[in-house]
Amino acid sequence: MPISSLTTGCIQSIMTGTEVEKPVLQILGTKKIASGNDSERYRILISDGKYLNSFAMLATQLNHLQQEDKLKENTIVRLERYTTSMVNKTDKADKRVMIILELTILNDGREVGQKIGNPQTFNPADAASAPAAAAASAPKPTMNNNNYAKNNNVSMNQSINSGHLISPIASLSPYNNKWVIKVRCMSKSQIRTWNNAKGEGKLFSMDFCDQSGEIRATAFRDDVDKYYDLIKQDGVYLISKCTLKAANKQFNHLKNDYEMTFGSETVIQPCEDDNDDSIPTVQYNFTPINRIAEMEDKSMVDICGVVKEIGEIVHITSKTTNKEFKKRELIVVDQSEASIALQIWGDDAVNLMVTFNPLLLLKELDSANSMELKVLALELDPFINSIQIFLSVIKFEDARTGGAGGGSMSTEWLSFFDVRARNLGNGDRPDYFQTKATIQMIRGQNAIYKACSSPDCNKKVVDEGESFRCEKCNITSHTYKARFLVNMSISDWTSNRWVTCFNDLVEQMLGKSASEVDAEIQASAGQEGNENEPFSKMFFQSYVFKLRCKVETYGDSQRNKFTAVAATPLNYKEYNKHLIGDLSRLTGIGKN
Repeated sequence: MPISSLTTGCIQSIMTGTEVEKPVLQILGTKKIASGNDSERYRILISDGKYLNSFAMLATQLNHLQQEDKLKENTIVRLERYTTSMVNKTDKADKRVMIILELTILNDGREVGQKIGNPQTFNPADAASAPAAAAASAPKPTMNNNNYAKNNNVSMNQSINSGHLISPIASLSPYNNKWVIKVRCMSKSQIRTWNNAKGEGKLFSMDFCDQSGEIRATAFRDDVDKYYDLIKQDGVYLISKCTLKAANKQFNHLKNDYEMTFGSETVIQPCEDDNDDSIPTVQYNFTPINRIAEMEDKSMVDICGVVKEIGEIVHITSKTTNKEFKKRELIVVDQSEASIALQIWGDDAVNLMVTFNPLLLLKELDSANSMELKVLALELDPFINSIQIFLSVIKFEDARTGGAGGGSMSTEWLSFFDVRARNLGNGDRPDYFQTKATIQMIRGQNAIYKACSSPDCNKKVVDEGESFRCEKCNITSHTYKARFLVNMSISDWTSNRWVTCFNDLVEQMLGKSASEVDAEIQASAGQEGNENEPFSKMFFQSYVFKLRCKVETYGDSQRNKFTAVAATPLNYKEYNKHLIGDLSRLTGIGKN
C-alpha cells in the first residue's frame, strides 16, 4: 500500500481557526493524561510534515483505538471530523486545542516506519505575525451546517456568548468555562422533590445531544422554576455557563465523562431552527424484546412496540417515608412476537394517553425484571414513515392472544408447584409467570369498594352516611366511584392459589362495570347468599393468567401475594400447540 501524503502546513490553518477539509496527518506519539475522574484521556502529538502540534486530544469515544494499539508512532490518519476549542488559562494566554472526533487510519505506523519531513513545533505567535494578506485570504467561520459538522467554529449570537465559538459536547471539560453548545433536548424528567435532614428541595434533569455526543444537565431548587417550562423535549438550544463535574455513573449512563449543573449565571436561548440538520434528532438503538432476557441486569435498552394491555393506576405507600407513589403497568409486544411488562411511575403513569394499541418508542429502559420507563415518546410524526413497515408486519392477533393459548410470549409458563419449588417472589423484585387456570371461587363480599369520585384518585373513601370523605384528597362528596377489588381462587393441574384482581381486569372478564354490579347488589340488598351472584358467570371459566408474585409482610407474618396482571380467554387451538411443543421437548418425539 502506498504511503499517503500529508496535508502539509494544515496545522497552522487549523490552529488559527481556518477550516481544512479532512486533513491527513501523522501521529508521532500519544500520552495518557489525568482527566479529573476515573476515565482516560489521551493527548496526541501530530505532524503535517511542516508543523508539530502537541495540543491535540482524542475524543473519549475513540479511546478504544489507543487501547487496541492502533495509533502506533508514525501512523498516518485522515481526520474525518474534529473541532478546536479555546482552553482558558488563568496565568497564561488562552490556548487553542484540537479535539479529534472521528478519524480513518490510512497507514499503520510499522508500515510507514519513520517520521515524514522535518516538522517544527507550531508557535501561534509566529502565525500572528504572518502577512495580513494571507490572513485576509483565509476562509472565515460562518454560520453553516457543514462547518459545524466538520470543525464547529461557528460565530454565535452576541447576546449569549459575547463572541465565543460554538463548542461540541465532546470538547467540554471542567478546565474551560468559555464555551457555548448548540444541542437538542433528547429527554426531560419530571420534577422530583426531596426532604431530609439537610433540608428540602427539588430538581429535574435533561439529556442533550449534538453530533459529537450527549450530556446530562440538572437544575436544582430555584433553577427548576426558571428553566423547567423553557426546556422542551426535541427543542434546540444554545447553552453556556454551566458547571461541569464528573458524571455519577451510578445514575448517569450517558457516554460522557462529565455532566452539567445549571446555576445562576447559566444562559439558555431557544433556537428557532429546531430542524437544523446539524443537530441530530433522538437516536434509538432498538433491542428486540425476545433478546432482553439474555442481557445483564441494569443494561439500558431501547424498544419499539405496541401496547397490548394497560393496567390501572396503583397507589403504593413507602414504608420508610410514608410517601405515596403511583405506578401503572403496560404489556408491550414488538416485531419479535414477544412481550414484556413495563412499569411507569409518577405523572407519566397518570398522564398516559390510553388508546387502542398505541405505538410506543421507549428509550433507555432498565432491563431488570421490573423495567422502569425512562423516556416515553408518543409523538409519531417524526418516525411515521420509518415505522409503517414495522406496523405492517406485527402480528396483532398473536399479540392479543399471546400465541400459546393467550398468554404473554416472553413470560415463562409455570405451574403453581413450579412457583413454590423455585421459591419465586422472595427476591428484591417481583416475579412474573403465566399459567392456564380455572376460577373456582370468588369472595363476593367486599368485592366492590367505594372510591373517591375524583377522576385521578381511586382511594377508598370514609362512608359518613350521606357523604363520602377522601382522606387523601381532603374532600367530601355526596357520590363515590364503585371499583372492583376481587379475591378469587384459581387452580391449575397442580394446586390452587388466591389471587387479587383489580378493577379494569375484572370488568374485562365480567363484561360489566363495577357501577353496574354495585347497582345490582344494592337492588338485592337484604337477600342472603346473593353476594356471589353477580360473579356467577365467571365460575369455572378457564383463562391464561399472567401473574405477579411478591412476598409481602403483614404484621409479624409474611406471605406470597399473587396479583393477576392479565387474564386472556383460552384459545384451545393455540394452547394445544403449546402442549404439543412441551411434549416434544420432554420426549424428543417430533425433533429432527
